[in-house]
Amino acid sequence: MVSSLVVPVIDVQNDNFNELWPAMVLAIKTASFIALDTELSGLGNRKSLLAESIEDRYKAICLAARTRSILSLGIACYKKLDDKAADTYLVQVYNLTLLCSEEYVIEPQSVQFLVQHGFDFNKQYASGIPYLKGNSKGASDERGVHIRALFTELLRARKPLVLHNGLIDMAFLYQSFYLSLPDRLAIFTADLSEMFPAGIYDTKYVTEFELRLTASYLEYAYKKCKLDNSRIVTSGRAEPHVHVEFCQYAGHMSSYVDYRVCPAVASAEGQTDICQRFSAFGWCPKGAQCPSSHDTDLIVLQDEKGTGERRKRRKRPRDKKRGRGEAGDGPSIFDGAPEHKMPHMESDPEETPAEPCPETEPLVAGDGNNPQNEGVDMKTDGEGNGVSEDNPDCRNPAATATTDHDSNTKTNTNESREEDGGTEMLTDHPSQTDAPKTDAPKTKADPGTHRAGFDAFMTGYIFAHSCTRIKKEGVGAVEKEQQEEKKEQQQQQEEEKKKEEQQSCLPSCLNKIYLSGKEAPLNVVKSTFARSSKAHMQKMKTVWEAGV
Repeated sequence: MVSSLVVPVIDVQNDNFNELWPAMVLAIKTASFIALDTELSGLGNRKSLLAESIEDRYKAICLAARTRSILSLGIACYKKLDDKAADTYLVQVYNLTLLCSEEYVIEPQSVQFLVQHGFDFNKQYASGIPYLKGNSKGASDERGVHIRALFTELLRARKPLVLHNGLIDMAFLYQSFYLSLPDRLAIFTADLSEMFPAGIYDTKYVTEFELRLTASYLEYAYKKCKLDNSRIVTSGRAEPHVHVEFCQYAGHMSSYVDYRVCPAVASAEGQTDICQRFSAFGWCPKGAQCPSSHDTDLIVLQDEKGTGERRKRRKRPRDKKRGRGEAGDGPSIFDGAPEHKMPHMESDPEETPAEPCPETEPLVAGDGNNPQNEGVDMKTDGEGNGVSEDNPDCRNPAATATTDHDSNTKTNTNESREEDGGTEMLTDHPSQTDAPKTDAPKTKADPGTHRAGFDAFMTGYIFAHSCTRIKKEGVGAVEKEQQEEKKEQQQQQEEEKKKEEQQSCLPSCLNKIYLSGKEAPLNVVKSTFARSSKAHMQKMKTVWEAGV
């Protein structure tokens, strides 16, 4: 019988940041790839984020990144273990609570949504790691122990970076920990291509265009990959699959660990009352009041055995979501919801939510003061998790409680334990961690299950699983013919192939960022029509010189 899995996540705050610094830097430097996720104080005008013009979208994202802040940062470091079975990873996950030291906008909907899902604003204001946005304001970004220096270590590591629906994440990371965002999108992508030479991967793009899953919001994609991986392990078939190991934490280190339970997938027998909107898009405007199930495990199982009629019903919204609606249709509002980034979208697929002008929203200072809190005309969603299509935050405990995450500590000082079949793989062996047991029933709003670290872990797992799928079945349709032509040449260059596997597991998805409502992704490349920004070139020079 398949058992539940317990996954540890390290909570990092201002009071333990210095202590955990060496372990975090070591995990980053030794990782094979790194997955990131953020929680934000808001995004501003949602309609602008869905503009037909990508350049207009970028301007809206820049405005949001300059006026809002990152509340928490999830970092999942996946280290491939060469001395273990193929596709075995040591995974360490950190959840960093941050506090912007400058004034920033915080949106009521975001506050309400995060509180409903366990985000502790008292802890953030009391123990958040402080940071300043934009260009350096005097303190060295290359030396010392602070969040901007940690981002610098990430750049120096030159590891593949993995995100899910990551355009907004990248913009916020750039603005918050690197430099002020450039005015043009082409300059931004040119800078990114040099900042992350090993490549950027978007698992939203991977699940849409390579794995071609029925749905691609984070929680669904993770559960589907986990289930497929588990079946390979339990079947005993000699097929590539993911194995994950965690560090064991003892002594005072255990006080920093937040254990999360990933329940085994229950049988779908006799359970058919699924919320179709949540099933397709990962959110429902009725939230916890919805009478139908938001259980992502059940949704995945029902999709697998669904009738042709059900699939036809799902096909229509998916086509619109990908921008294939009828002539004259704009991008679907579900599309515009960047994965777990647009909470509380209360409109129907055909509607565009009204949003207040970003300049009139309340400013909140890093000390918690709110000088402009009166007269805010933003509507808050009182119905629960009315989140965006890809918002993992909208996942109910059925979905949330099953999220897996790792903890992060020094890999050379901690004994590790393996969870076969991919850390979330529903293994035949119960977890040996000291996490508290829980038999609480699943609900639609399980406080405490929403963490940036969880989302980063899931993102990394999807990527790892996708890499095994590619090795088993070959690359996706886009690159299949080209890969077959190069097969003989690759066999003659084994060493080069091994290096490519380490740095580019999914060559057809390299540097392609998912764009809502668009058939083509955003390519993170240096265009012949745009150079990297001068500020970036100077910054990178300083980064590398300081790292010598």
